[in-house]
Amino acid sequence: MNKNWYRLDTAALLFPAVMNKNWSNAFRLEATINHEVDPFVLQKAVDDLKVRFPSFYVGLRTGFFWSYLQQMEGTPQVMTDFAYPLTFMSYRELKNCCIRILYYKNRVAVELFHAVTDGTGGNIYLCSLLARYLEIKFEIDIGKSPFVVNHDEPVTAEELEDSFHRYTNNYPASRKESKSYQIKGTKNRSDYYTLITGVIETERLKEVSKNYGCTITAFLTAVMIESLIEMQQQKRFPHLQKHVKVTIPINLRRLYGSKTVRNFVLPLNVGVDPKKGDYSLKDLCNSIASQLNYEITPQNMASKIASNVTPQKNFLLQITPLIFKRLVLGAIYHQSGVLTSCLNISNLGVITLPEEMNPFVERIEFIISPQKNSINNCSVSSYKKHTFININRNIVESELERRFFSKLVELNIPVTIECNRG
Repeated sequence: MNKNWYRLDTAALLFPAVMNKNWSNAFRLEATINHEVDPFVLQKAVDDLKVRFPSFYVGLRTGFFWSYLQQMEGTPQVMTDFAYPLTFMSYRELKNCCIRILYYKNRVAVELFHAVTDGTGGNIYLCSLLARYLEIKFEIDIGKSPFVVNHDEPVTAEELEDSFHRYTNNYPASRKESKSYQIKGTKNRSDYYTLITGVIETERLKEVSKNYGCTITAFLTAVMIESLIEMQQQKRFPHLQKHVKVTIPINLRRLYGSKTVRNFVLPLNVGVDPKKGDYSLKDLCNSIASQLNYEITPQNMASKIASNVTPQKNFLLQITPLIFKRLVLGAIYHQSGVLTSCLNISNLGVITLPEEMNPFVERIEFIISPQKNSINNCSVSSYKKHTFININRNIVESELERRFFSKLVELNIPVTIECNRG
């Protein structure tokens, strides 16, 4: 199944078009292990996974009509982790390689340009890389799980497919949507991101979410929206209040049974209109859960997929030079992606590894960068007994994180706070 180049999948078409000299849409997955990383063994593991993940070992290239992914001749070279998570990926770097493999003391991290894959695909790569590393380092056999694949098995066509094309329909959903409240703040003097991590016992979080009659994702989204409503009320008159909405990326693999390791998520905006009245946390949980239940069906998601797939079939768009396509895609992203939501809450869910790996792997975290014109982004992952909530921001003010985590504590959910700067 190996080939020299890959078309960008339906979701990935947007990412090269909207990046600029200061921002590229990337995310990070990292694992803390119980010993200091051996970089030579890690490099061997990276090399061994090239055949299994050919669509990851690529550089971003620009054609006359479309960007595409060109397979690397070699493999990414592991590097000592530097600066701060998600340092800007430049055009020059992406042309050579769209993935970073980093290590520092007992931490292994993978950073990926979003055109390559989404959080689930990246997590499968990280967990498979850890498995191969441990196999080489300690000469042990490791079983497989939904997050770990055998490095010497051939890659399948389904793993490399653009699943959006398989599961679309002929009834595109409208992109029209109300604008959302946007956080403002004082930009950091450099490109430095401030990362706040809240560590929570998963069982306690699950228990409280269940008491509110919703999933962990819906509960965390409701708490976030409650925090955002309070922030808006302090800054805007009641009659000027905007909708308060949060984007939840929906993993479509669970809905359709796809095995692709490329992008297969759709962003879904959920929220409320504060002008309609006050909302208790219970009200917000009920509303968010109802919106998710209504929208996340195979039929509704297929129509949302169609709104992205159908334009690709337009002959005029196909023959339009890439420079003009970028202008169109940038405008669509600004109107439908930036202005209609305040931030993302991306939840990878519970990560389970083969039992042979558990003694070696202490935690697994998921970190996403703020979007092009937004201030904060939130990502969540659960491993073993803990859930890790990472809020990444590019402004000085920490009001959102303070409100959000304080609310969890007030709900009798203990939170341990960690920060990447003093």
